[in-house]
Amino acid sequence: MTVNSREAVLNRIKDACDATHREVSGVALLAVSKLHPPDAVRRLYAQGQRAFGENYVQEGVDKIAELADLPNIEWHMIGPLQSNKTREVAENFAWVHTVEREKIAVRLNDQRPAHLPALNVCLQVNISGEASKSGCAISEAAMLAAAISALPRLCLRGFMGMAAPGLSETETRAQFAVLRDLLRKICAEGTKRDDFNVLSMGMSDDLEWAIAEGATIVRVGTALFGARRVGHH
Repeated sequence: MTVNSREAVLNRIKDACDATHREVSGVALLAVSKLHPPDAVRRLYAQGQRAFGENYVQEGVDKIAELADLPNIEWHMIGPLQSNKTREVAENFAWVHTVEREKIAVRLNDQRPAHLPALNVCLQVNISGEASKSGCAISEAAMLAAAISALPRLCLRGFMGMAAPGLSETETRAQFAVLRDLLRKICAEGTKRDDFNVLSMGMSDDLEWAIAEGATIVRVGTALFGARRVGHH
């Protein structure tokens, strides 16, 4: 991790917002700390970063415990979530970006401890159409969003998606636009809650394109931490 890596990424976000006439305050940086040690998180925290994303439940839970002394740190689960891991996530994380089935949402709701605020969740949508990608089908998103919204211990905040790698800017932005249009459509059809406004999309390589299409959270790992340790999780 370079000393000014966070500043460099924030500058990229600012430039992307300026280019598309958006307020920079409307885009949050989520630091993807998976496979990076707790001391790397501490260094980024010292630079002012507060929101961190983990892909693997056990690694995330261990890191949360080790870094419990850091005030106002916010942990986001951004990896695929299996039924047998929902309790640990419900008990430890503030956000889950990867809810893709009603069964997972119900388990998170039922297992969220009463003393904690409602768990912020995003519905993950498969915007690339790749069979290997997680996420619900675009055609199912509205129905699933309605089901999740009815769960009292969850707070549905919006949608998460990943564009297919290696596409042109035009193709990538078209996939991100699907998510943006979905959010607008559901807001137009239902009662609009002020906090149902999140588009979690864009990573180190395509965050500018995601911001151009309305991203409100960009998930950045490599540009902040450098290359990951291989073969470890």
